[in-house]
Amino acid sequence: MSESRLRVSDSDGVTLVEFVDRNILDEANIQAINEEITSEIEKSDTPKLLISFSNVDHLSSAALGALITINNKIKEKSGELHLANIDPQIYEVFMITRLNKLFNIHDTTDDARGAFAS
Repeated sequence: MSESRLRVSDSDGVTLVEFVDRNILDEANIQAINEEITSEIEKSDTPKLLISFSNVDHLSSAALGALITINNKIKEKSGELHLANIDPQIYEVFMITRLNKLFNIHDTTDDARGAFAS
């Protein structure tokens, strides 16, 4: 098992996922992250996932693709996915690709936590 690229913690039924890497560009890393998040989703009947991008500077399009896949898996289980702390430059990519319409995006993890249906 390779070293995790994520820090995962649970609080009040919400799984917080934070990235270890500043740059999420490498295909193999993205695959590993996708698998790790998928296993978190599978642990819960109705997953509530909060992904924080607080120390991420760069995301590749493959990483965006992985996020869409993760979002679909959560929706299949009637769960919720919220994203937080996205760098303005990365957020611009979300806007250009219209992914800001697909995802629930918040300024801070606290804002995002408050947005989950209780």
